[in-house]
Amino acid sequence: MDLENKVALVTGGARRIGRAISLALATAGARVAVHYGGSALAAEETVSEIEAKGGSAFSFQADLKNEEAANSVIPAVLKEFERVDILINNAAVFKPGALSETTSEHWDLQFQINLKTPFLLSQAFAAQMDLEHPGKIINITDWRILRPNDEFFAYTLTKSGIEAMTRSLAVTLAPQVQVNCLALGAILPPAGASADYQEQLISKIPARRMGSTRDVIQTLMFLLQDGDFITGETILIDGGRHLV
Repeated sequence: MDLENKVALVTGGARRIGRAISLALATAGARVAVHYGGSALAAEETVSEIEAKGGSAFSFQADLKNEEAANSVIPAVLKEFERVDILINNAAVFKPGALSETTSEHWDLQFQINLKTPFLLSQAFAAQMDLEHPGKIINITDWRILRPNDEFFAYTLTKSGIEAMTRSLAVTLAPQVQVNCLALGAILPPAGASADYQEQLISKIPARRMGSTRDVIQTLMFLLQDGDFITGETILIDGGRHLV
């Protein structure tokens, strides 16, 4: 897919990996809809950076804990750009919690944002497609889907659901839309993480380093620009963490 003048929606597109994705898409010529939940300033800065480089973008807020708000996302992009060619389901809640600690509220929050919202957005994305415009969906998941543990019980289930949904969407939306998944490892350290924390984490990664947004962007751009014969796949970007 040639990304020039394509319309890309990035949920959680104002910060961290989402911001890197938004900037990369704009650099490749796409018009970018930057969704945010609570990061209004970061969203404004991301859009400003895109526009300063000659790109086209706008930002908008939607609280994805709320289903009505989630259902407003695709219409907001259609109002601004008239169509959506690329959907990046990036926004997620990442909360620890063992089985014994997982409350119904904890469960519902993560399933709503991490799994139900991507479903609703994918459904709305498919509904607005026309035969003249091919599309792409990239879902973001986690290496833990292959090495689950009790530390992130509900979160891991939501991300496993994303992988399964990727395969189902790939079949349902073929041949017009390719749907793939990126399973990320340690790409960016948590805010405020100490050097010791990072060293301990790196010791568990066969590649013996943290990942970078560049690692994510290179794979993402390959799938968008050259991966027209790849669909329903999950690519692990974790330095081999899932192997040990």
